[in-house]
Amino acid sequence: MEFVFDGHNDVLLRLWRTLRNGADPVEEFLHGTPEGHIDGLRAKAGGLAGGLCAIYIPSGDLILKEPDDSGHYHTPLAAPLDHAPSLGIAMEKFALALRLERAGAWRICRSTADIRSAMADGIFAAVVHMEGCEAIGPDLSELEVFHAAGLRSLGPVWSRNNIFGHGVPFAYPLTPDTGPGLTAAGFELVKACDRMGIAIDLAHITEQGFWDVAKTSEMPLIASHSNVHALTQVARNLTDRQMDAIRERRGVVGLNYAVTMLRPDARDDAATSLDLMVRHIDYMVERMGIDCVALGSDFDGATVPESIRDAAGNQKLVAALKSAGYAQDDLAKLCRENWMRVLGQVWRETR
Repeated sequence: MEFVFDGHNDVLLRLWRTLRNGADPVEEFLHGTPEGHIDGLRAKAGGLAGGLCAIYIPSGDLILKEPDDSGHYHTPLAAPLDHAPSLGIAMEKFALALRLERAGAWRICRSTADIRSAMADGIFAAVVHMEGCEAIGPDLSELEVFHAAGLRSLGPVWSRNNIFGHGVPFAYPLTPDTGPGLTAAGFELVKACDRMGIAIDLAHITEQGFWDVAKTSEMPLIASHSNVHALTQVARNLTDRQMDAIRERRGVVGLNYAVTMLRPDARDDAATSLDLMVRHIDYMVERMGIDCVALGSDFDGATVPESIRDAAGNQKLVAALKSAGYAQDDLAKLCRENWMRVLGQVWRETR
C-alpha cells in the first residue's frame, strides 16, 4: 500500500455539522460512519495517512447554478462574511481538532517530522489549514493565536471576496482571470505568513491574486486542490502559465478529485473515469515535472468518482497511476513526498 498525505479535505466541516446536530463527532471519526468520505477506519483502509484539514466558514447563501442546455454555468460569488461570527466558527472547528487529538483520533502536526512520526505510529496526521481568512482581522492578531495553536497553512480567500483578496467563482467555461487580486491587507497577510512559516494556498484565488502572491512571497507556490484548465475549463483550474510559475518556484499542485474539475464537460457526475484523473496528473507532470505534482482530494467537500467513493478507495487511484507507468519512486513523490518537501521548505526545516 502506498501511503498518501493529502493536500486538502473538509472533514472538519462535516464533523462540525455532526456536532451542531447533537451527535458525537469524535465517535464518528474513531468508529466510522456511512456519511461523507473520511473517518479513521476508511482512512486506514485506503492508506490515507494524513492531510491538510481545512477550517472553512460555510456560506449560507451559496447555491450552485445548474448547467444550461450547453452545459455552461456560472454561480455568483458568495457574499462576504462578517468577522465576528466567522471567528466564532473557526474557534469551534479548531477546538474540535484539538478534541480529536486528545481522543487519539488523529495527531495535529506542526512539522514534517510530526507527520512522519504520526504515519509511523499509524495515527492520522492532521495539519490544520484555514480555507478563507474571514476569521482573521486586518491587524493579524488572530493569525498569531491560530499559529500558536498549530495552524500551518491557509488560503487567503475561498470562492468569495474578503478583506485580503478576491476569489474565483464556480463557473464553466471561464478562466481564473475573474477580478482583482490581493488587497493591501492581503499583501501584509502574505508577508506575515512567510515570516511565521505558514503555507499559502492559491487554490481559490483569482489569477491576479496568484501573481500578487507570487511576487510577494518567497516561498514555493502551492495550489492544494486544483487541476488543469486546458483539460477542464472551470475557473478554479490552473492555466499553463500558472503551472509554469509553480514549476519555476518548485512548488506543488494537488490533484483535486472533484469530478467538476476533472471532466471536460465539468458536470457534477460521479460516473467519472479514473482515466481522467490520470490524464490531469500526466499533463501536470509533463508541464511541471514529477516533483511538483501531488494529491489534494477535496474529500468531504466535493463529488468524487464513484469508483473511489471515499477514503477507503484511495488506492484505486494509486493502482491506476501504477498501470499508467508511474514507477515506485514517482508514486511516492505523488502520494506524499512532494508535500513533505514543499511543507518542509515553507516551515523553514530545509532550504
